[in-house]
Amino acid sequence: MFPLRRNRRLRTSEAIRALVRETIITPNDFLVPLFVVEGKGVKDEIPSMPNYFRYSLDLLEKEVKELWKLGLKSVLLFVKVPDNLKDNKGTEALNQNGLMQRAIKTVKNVCPDMLVMTDVALDPYSIYGHDGIVENGQIKNDLTSDILAKMSISHAKAGADFVAPSDMMDGRVLTIREALENEGFINTGIMSYSAKYASAFYGPFRDALDSAPVDLVNIPKDKKTYQMDYANRLEAIKETQMDIEEGADIVMVKPGLCYLDIVRDIKNAVDVPVAVYQVSGEYAMLKAAAEKGWLDHDAVMMEQVMAIKRAGGDIIASYFAKDVVKLIS
Repeated sequence: MFPLRRNRRLRTSEAIRALVRETIITPNDFLVPLFVVEGKGVKDEIPSMPNYFRYSLDLLEKEVKELWKLGLKSVLLFVKVPDNLKDNKGTEALNQNGLMQRAIKTVKNVCPDMLVMTDVALDPYSIYGHDGIVENGQIKNDLTSDILAKMSISHAKAGADFVAPSDMMDGRVLTIREALENEGFINTGIMSYSAKYASAFYGPFRDALDSAPVDLVNIPKDKKTYQMDYANRLEAIKETQMDIEEGADIVMVKPGLCYLDIVRDIKNAVDVPVAVYQVSGEYAMLKAAAEKGWLDHDAVMMEQVMAIKRAGGDIIASYFAKDVVKLIS
């Protein structure tokens, strides 16, 4: 006797599959990372991230306009800082006429309604490539948090809608939130990298910004004393809940695909939006495999971003954002 219910009836055509589809991807799901450099007329492809670029401010304007036309309404800014401006205290990060501050103003001038989020960490500004101040072979937590708070105020003054601390210092969300409140930036949001793992998937990103930890005696050679151990799961929930208590408006899991169990755990545990960063290594792997002809680029790309949203990602920070939106439109 045949079953009365045949599940395949709901798969018989694209029309019915679309009608009953549980997870939908739209341009509103994406946060677009953008890399900014000094100069003019610079559109510099990142070798380990094919078809992704660093932009000078004049070409950043054109890129932002294109994103807006595609329906992409949110960007996350990163800057590549010249070596001569790097030190161990993030001095350049507080320069109100620095590259990040000018990039924020550039985006807001050309597209006032674009949501601007900014990276808040010291590694682009550090001679050691670390997210914090280095003293006696250690990353100093509280000293770093104080600098990050000043950095956040600087970004808010330039017009940032959200600051995004990516450093994983303990208590830095509260330090930043209190500083913003004290300066009157009560509407400036915080998207905290709450569950950021010490991952090997960040390599191409560090190439893009020249921000990898240096290999020197008495300097930590990796970021494992502040980024999370990827063997841990419950710790991610604890870190995220603490950030929310300290004032985070949005929380993030980073990386994405290898951490979808963490995304779902956090989504089930919190009542704020959950962002997921599909990182540079994830991007580079698919690009390389597609170039070899081993994978169908667009099919796998869509499957990946769908998996991130299905797992509970409300916001997807992805280098594929433009590709996805062009494909679905």
